[in-house]
Amino acid sequence: MIRSALLLALLAAFPLSHAASNNLSTVSERSGFQATGRYDEVLSLCDAFQQAYPRQVKCIEFGRTPEDRPMKALVASGTGAFTPQEAKRQGLPVTLMQGGIHAGEIDGKDAGFQALREVLAGRLAKGALDRQVFLFVPVFNVDGHERFGKWNRPNQRGPVEMGWRTTAQNYNLNRDYVKADSPEMQAMLGLVNAWDPLTYVDLHVTNGAKFQHDVSIQVEPVYSGDPGFRQTGLALRSGVIADIAKQGSMPQSYYMSFVKTDDPMSGFMDSVSDPRFSTGYFQLRNRMALLVETHSWKDYPTRVRVTHNTVISILEQVAKNGKAWLQAALEADARALKLAETPVALTYRTTDKSKMVDFQGYAYTRTPSSVSGMLMTRYDESKPQVWRVPLREEVVPALEVAAPRAGYIVPAAHAAMVAAKLKLHGIVFRKLDKDIGKADVETFRSDTAAFGATSFEGHQRLTVAGTWKAEARDITRGSLFVPIAQPKARLVMALLEPQAPDSMLAWGMFNTAYERKEYMEEYVAEDVAREQMAAEPNVAAEFQRRLDSDPAFAKDPHARLEFFAKRHSSYDERLNLYPVVRAKAAP
Repeated sequence: MIRSALLLALLAAFPLSHAASNNLSTVSERSGFQATGRYDEVLSLCDAFQQAYPRQVKCIEFGRTPEDRPMKALVASGTGAFTPQEAKRQGLPVTLMQGGIHAGEIDGKDAGFQALREVLAGRLAKGALDRQVFLFVPVFNVDGHERFGKWNRPNQRGPVEMGWRTTAQNYNLNRDYVKADSPEMQAMLGLVNAWDPLTYVDLHVTNGAKFQHDVSIQVEPVYSGDPGFRQTGLALRSGVIADIAKQGSMPQSYYMSFVKTDDPMSGFMDSVSDPRFSTGYFQLRNRMALLVETHSWKDYPTRVRVTHNTVISILEQVAKNGKAWLQAALEADARALKLAETPVALTYRTTDKSKMVDFQGYAYTRTPSSVSGMLMTRYDESKPQVWRVPLREEVVPALEVAAPRAGYIVPAAHAAMVAAKLKLHGIVFRKLDKDIGKADVETFRSDTAAFGATSFEGHQRLTVAGTWKAEARDITRGSLFVPIAQPKARLVMALLEPQAPDSMLAWGMFNTAYERKEYMEEYVAEDVAREQMAAEPNVAAEFQRRLDSDPAFAKDPHARLEFFAKRHSSYDERLNLYPVVRAKAAP
């Protein structure tokens, strides 16, 4: 009886038989990694993993796509932490890994399922699920995945058929982390807000030239975000690169795209992505993002193997170091509470400082094309060659802005729109229930405002130049106060600082503030000009100085009349005034 009971207990703990293991294999594996399955395979595997491992896996739906497909995730835990609350209670770091944000780059789906099965079976990363919660989203861009066909990625070797880069609404999800227009991103941010992953892993396939290296591993924070948290990001990056190098990969820590397109000798440069990208976004939340980019010209079996090895390495690294890394993240949260009046980098740049490195490439020629007339590079993959090329990897802040003393105030007229975005990111704010009256705040009036010439991701972007200046403004009931003293302070600034590259202003959400709506007829402006010069000699003198010193102004009749129109009481003082203000004290 005792032996029977023990056998039953062991079977319950390890219910995956060889037959069950076969049932959890993928179309990709069964095809020898030549093909990839359709999304119905994800749905069936999600349920099958839960059925095979009811004590370690839960299959959840966290959203619906525009074409009404379910967005699925597998929650894997060796300690029963199947809810965010339980993960937090146990003090477990959460690793959230997604495949198929660009659904033609689908290595992550097939590699992730294979890796999860091996971890659950105890063959790899033993015990890793006892020291973290693993959230696996096999396909992020589900509708794009089902736009299935051959040659959707002509500059990629395999699989035979694959999905599409963008969503059914033609959004590129890896441009949507901050503006969060797409239902898919809104669902993902809901998952992120609930689980608060320490590590967010974004699985891709790169474009680019032909060379021997098979994968790049990029992590932030390394150059960006909270300075005290950057060593944690560097430790993750170094650990993963070392692990997969031991397994035969040739990883690099930078995106392997030439500084000059199609010119190998121009070398490479490291950089920090803007917040619209995953690696630019999560450092603003004091969390780590790891970007895996397998090389598109490696065949599909190779790319899946490399991605699989990377997945295993990440799980092992978090299992080994996750508790300490989570504490470092929480310490970064605490420092963010004291960010007021501290310079914060909104953008970064790579300096001209370089070093020469050996890069494993192939022999190549560069000759003019008889088709396009362009100078084209052609590679001979039968002839490995070491390229001695420059690498620029010194990254420094470009635009720094001091954080506001207290926070931001969003006027009631824009409160609903801004509140909806803030909620998507889990940012704390409150709505004012009474008029404040005149308040000593900072306003941003633009010296220049340039609209994008074309639509980008459904928006006409806006770039402004100007400075914050002290000014008294009316603060009314219904306005929002967004305190800077919160863990996501850097994300608050990324959204609300007008010159931040992915701010709400930059994405065109305040464009009407920069559109002139009221005008003065020219014959009226003529009379106003004469009246102003007669009444105010200093205006007449300034007008004459402009005529004498600025030939372009002197030749432009409209600019000359505008000189006086701006001094008239009918001129719109709100034109080019950013509606959001910075508060020196909490209202």
